[in-house]
Amino acid sequence: MMLDFLTYDAKVAVLIAVFYLFYRLVLARETFHRVNRVVLLLTAVISFVLPLCVITMHQTVVLDAAPTVDVGGVQAALADEPAMPTFWQLALPTLFMIGVVATLCRTLFSMARVWQLIRHSEQHRQDDGTVICVTDRQVSPFSWFHYIVLSRQDYIQPDAAVLAHERGHIRLRHSWDVLLVDILTALQWFNPAMWLLRQDLRAIHEYEADGAVLSQGFNARQYQYLLITKAASIGGYSIANGISHSTLKNRIHMMLNKKSGRSHLLKLLALLPIVGAALALQAETVTDYRYDEPQKKIVKKGKKNATVKVGAVNDIVVIEQEVAPQTQKAETPDRTKDGEQTKTKPVEMPNAMKVKQGERPYDVVEQMPQFPGGPAALMEFLSKNIRYPEEAHKNNIQGRVIVTFTVEKDGSISEAHAVKSVNPSLDAEAIRVINAMPNWTAGRQNGEPVRVKYTVPVTFRLQGDAKPALEHIKIGPEHKGKEVELVIDGKIVETETLNSINPADIESMHVEKAKDGHPKDRIILKTKNKK
Repeated sequence: MMLDFLTYDAKVAVLIAVFYLFYRLVLARETFHRVNRVVLLLTAVISFVLPLCVITMHQTVVLDAAPTVDVGGVQAALADEPAMPTFWQLALPTLFMIGVVATLCRTLFSMARVWQLIRHSEQHRQDDGTVICVTDRQVSPFSWFHYIVLSRQDYIQPDAAVLAHERGHIRLRHSWDVLLVDILTALQWFNPAMWLLRQDLRAIHEYEADGAVLSQGFNARQYQYLLITKAASIGGYSIANGISHSTLKNRIHMMLNKKSGRSHLLKLLALLPIVGAALALQAETVTDYRYDEPQKKIVKKGKKNATVKVGAVNDIVVIEQEVAPQTQKAETPDRTKDGEQTKTKPVEMPNAMKVKQGERPYDVVEQMPQFPGGPAALMEFLSKNIRYPEEAHKNNIQGRVIVTFTVEKDGSISEAHAVKSVNPSLDAEAIRVINAMPNWTAGRQNGEPVRVKYTVPVTFRLQGDAKPALEHIKIGPEHKGKEVELVIDGKIVETETLNSINPADIESMHVEKAKDGHPKDRIILKTKNKK
């Protein structure tokens, strides 16, 4: 689980690096401070969201036959022992968590220092909702949420530009940006791009606050001189916004820069290919398997003769007929030895095949029923629960039983029966385990649950080949590659017959060299049953 999260976090790191590189190359020199701030915040947030957005594409593969469950009843499979984790599988999560905890502790420690300073300061509430906190410590002016912290000297000799600067931070809610990015930085402490993004976001905060000061009519030169004076002050707190933050040269350069034209905003369109590429790399292809079965003609009873076209292939034929009897019976022709039809007689249908009038299950619906956990879980359930019948094992009986059943509207299983039989014991075991399945997710047509017919083939196969092949009986190098003659109980038979004999029925076997009258070597077998 932790390794999966580290993989996810690595994808986030790559996206942050790509988005930040875009910002530095395209937007960093523009004066759209509000736009740049939004881009950096979205870069931080979307980079954590995009790896979770997986676009699923479906492709349909047509198979000739349904999947088969191979059931080997001779020997049980042993569960694999869990592999021991490697050194890196233990070291990487540990190192990551140490970095996360250390970064969060740094942020929490800075917040605790700010709150402690505010709590022990002399507080003066202002009409605009801000609170000026006066402290006897030598600190550079800074703001945190709606608090403005000033030293005693700055409060006694207030500078309107300083207060305008800090009120700009509060009005633009910069403290929320700082808190969000610092938390995300804890999860990306190893990523240099994240630390550079965090630094540039704080610089943009200062550009916006400087713009708020100049918009109130303060002299630009005097304000720049104030910045130079405050730059030599004691440093502020990393979690808070302060007038002495950021590089002084860049802030003065931004104030002197010519405003960027609106046409430069078109550069933002370059973000679309980056987002598209990220989604494309996350896309997954799901293969839907469809089994190629011959189309059937469906015959329904009705009062009038009519043919209803369904698509280009299927026909539903409605045949005029009297009301059907209460018990459903199928009529089969009784033929003479010459093949001529003489009469028909009713044959009672098996109970498993009986369905109520008007409740015939669907063959295909918009949303097919599904075993809990999907096809893989179905295969696992069958493999674990099927037991090879002792009678079939003893008699070396193998084969594939195809079982058809109906998934009811509530997901339960009914009407399970073998449509392709191998042996009564194998058929019974396959039907037993089908009926033992838990409830499925019901199929749906037009949004409503419906009865759906489903088919599962089960192959019973003994481990190893119990019937020896012909080459297993050839003895000595002199017989290798030569033609031989097979004699069973005194009768010459085709060599392929050997594969149909149960080794337990062989009483004796020997090889007779070629001689006059018999140009081929002979394999002579005597069986216990000499019919």
